[in-house]
Amino acid sequence: MSEKKIDLELEREVAEGSYANLAVISHSSSEFVLDFAAVMPGMNKARVKSRVILSPEHAKRLYMSLAENLARYETKVGRIELKEFQAPMMATVGEA
Repeated sequence: MSEKKIDLELEREVAEGSYANLAVISHSSSEFVLDFAAVMPGMNKARVKSRVILSPEHAKRLYMSLAENLARYETKVGRIELKEFQAPMMATVGEA
């Protein structure tokens, strides 16, 4: 696979980013939908801050890239320890 150089344009509002501590992933046969939201303590409602829609092929590339970058991070900084995973009740994962 050859690597291409892509000139990314980053608008100021996007560059500031949005905080998210919840990602809800759903999919159909033709796309994956990633909704990023922020859940505040004591609240039972979360507002979606960003939605990203990917083809299955791009979702797989994202998965592989994230795994590679997490491995690099842990090699450099140290293992990321996870507390017991507890999925929020409102988050559902599955077919759209």
